[in-house]
Amino acid sequence: MFRIGYFADGKWAHEAFRHLIQDKSLSIEFVCVRYDSTDNELKNLAEIHNIDYLKHPSVNSKDFLDLVKQYNCDLFVSMSFNQIFKSEIINIPRLKIINCHAGKLPFYRGRNVLNWVLINDENEFGITVHYVDENIDTGDIILQRIYNITDEDDYSTLLDRAYIECGKILYDAIKLIQNNTFTLIKQDNIHPIGMYCGIRQEGDEIINWNETSREVFNFIRAICKPGPMARSTINGEIIKINKARLIKNAPIYKGIVGQIVGKSNDGLIVKTKDSILEIVDFEFNGKIRIGDRFK
Repeated sequence: MFRIGYFADGKWAHEAFRHLIQDKSLSIEFVCVRYDSTDNELKNLAEIHNIDYLKHPSVNSKDFLDLVKQYNCDLFVSMSFNQIFKSEIINIPRLKIINCHAGKLPFYRGRNVLNWVLINDENEFGITVHYVDENIDTGDIILQRIYNITDEDDYSTLLDRAYIECGKILYDAIKLIQNNTFTLIKQDNIHPIGMYCGIRQEGDEIINWNETSREVFNFIRAICKPGPMARSTINGEIIKINKARLIKNAPIYKGIVGQIVGKSNDGLIVKTKDSILEIVDFEFNGKIRIGDRFK
């Protein structure tokens, strides 16, 4: 029996749990969730399968370390867990700790990765399973897969795919480790520096209309629902914009950026830095007229 300690939380963790629990050669010894977790589904899954359910403000504290040593796990597994693992806990299981990250390491380390790949107009995103070290997302790569992005994708569609694919790739990586049939890839061999993404915060959702139509389109789809939605103001009132559409063969011309220059059957036509963009899904209580300006 291959014994696993599962540090996990939220929807990201559910699919992987289901893959792991159906494999009779694997044993989930405990589930440790985020200290502020509201994930009742993962708690219920642990209870159904008689798995110890843990929660602690510091997984690096002596009392927690003493606790998890008793499980005698072969491997600790992290999926959407929000604490940094230090050397002592990393070295408790004989095969260390692995993490599943929805980014194409060594690029897109850090936070809010699926937002950033869309903002940066990428045509693909990656999911990587890697060993945990004391830095952020820098450990050796065990398994990585790449997925295409089209203009029909947005934050919601990438999330839905990542929820499913993270579960698959994490399970596959664990089986590679269990059977010792993997070859590690050092991230420095791919790129010596890599790339970090910072966490987005309040205020980062405001649209800069002095960008190209393509850039504004990418920004809006990057933080659509279930994200905060892109925002602007019109006539002093906030408007939330959930979806935009690029206009085929739109003319390139100078004008007043952010101005409503027309209306379509589906929404509003807005002037951007280089061209025009159609806003097709938004939340606003007031009236909008041609000539009004987003700011």
